[in-house]
Amino acid sequence: MDDLDALARQQLDDARASAHGRSARLFLHDDRLRQTVIALVAGAALDEHNAPPAASLQVLRGRVRLTGAGGGQELTAGQVTMTPRERHGLLAVEDSAVLLTAVTEIPAGARPSALAEADRR
Repeated sequence: MDDLDALARQQLDDARASAHGRSARLFLHDDRLRQTVIALVAGAALDEHNAPPAASLQVLRGRVRLTGAGGGQELTAGQVTMTPRERHGLLAVEDSAVLLTAVTEIPAGARPSALAEADRR
């Protein structure tokens, strides 16, 4: 089992040493489920990208802003949210590490209950 705090620290160190100000490590990959620790130094960003079928973002350290069509959402350490289904990006407001949990494919006819409930709102 991986230690998320240690992974966050290591990825932040790697991001600070990177010319692009970011670093990521896929540490759990089980069929359609993936968990990745992503670190960004303040001001660094992940450009807009397509959303996986289902995903959540938990801030382990720092403060980030999810960007996209809805105008964005700011999150701080300890907060977790579902990622937007439309194209979105991520901007580090301060040095940050996040845990991205993503399902890369949802079999036809199956929908996670959280997504189904969000659709009803």
